[in-house]
Amino acid sequence: MNISRRTFLARTAVIAGATAAASLPFSEYLASPAHAADRYNEPEHIREAARRALERRRRTRSGTHSPNGWEMEVATDQGGTVWARPVPGTPIEHVAVRIGDAETVLVHVIRRFHYEVDALRKGDVVGWRKPNAVRRGLAEANQASGTAVQIRQGHYPLGAKGGFFPQQQIVIRDILAELEGVVRWGGDDKRPDESLFYLDVKPGDQLLTKVVSKLRGWSEEPGKGAGGPVDVLSDKRRSAARTLAREQQASS
Repeated sequence: MNISRRTFLARTAVIAGATAAASLPFSEYLASPAHAADRYNEPEHIREAARRALERRRRTRSGTHSPNGWEMEVATDQGGTVWARPVPGTPIEHVAVRIGDAETVLVHVIRRFHYEVDALRKGDVVGWRKPNAVRRGLAEANQASGTAVQIRQGHYPLGAKGGFFPQQQIVIRDILAELEGVVRWGGDDKRPDESLFYLDVKPGDQLLTKVVSKLRGWSEEPGKGAGGPVDVLSDKRRSAARTLAREQQASS
């Protein structure tokens, strides 16, 4: 029987289960299993696998949203959209974040922090946290949707500022500017949390799509992206960083 590559990927994703949950075809397949069944003309066992996967996805949903507009999830690695993802090139073996675009930008933040701000150790980064473990009125609640990470939480207490040296802050500002404002630093919030970095755009935002495309393009070019040579003191980069800093600080 001849099948298309797309159909093959959809079948493989269902069989692979949790490991393949991050793949785009699987996400599309789960979005509407009845539609997918018609589209792919799948046999009963494939439709049943998709139905079970969708049911698991429903069990992870909270029905409420974090401050940045993304739905909170009650579990990770359980069939939803929040999974433990690797952070290549660092001692951080994995961090629980929302798969896809959020994962791409947050992992980029972690990697540049490790390479250029301060070397991280295992256990230094916390991603997703249960909705009942975060304070809903604070930006940390974004962790419950898998769209935020805390880096060395114990080093940068909530409400305190000045935890980074000036040269470290320059790099942090450069990272934010490189991501064109789709990520916000908790150090700029009214009640600062200098350990926190979170998405500052809602689902489907076109700027997020643009930035993610840029980052993924860099992954195909040697010397580009996190770990590549960057002159954070260049006039162009410093100007972009200062402009964004003013905008984000003004919106706190």
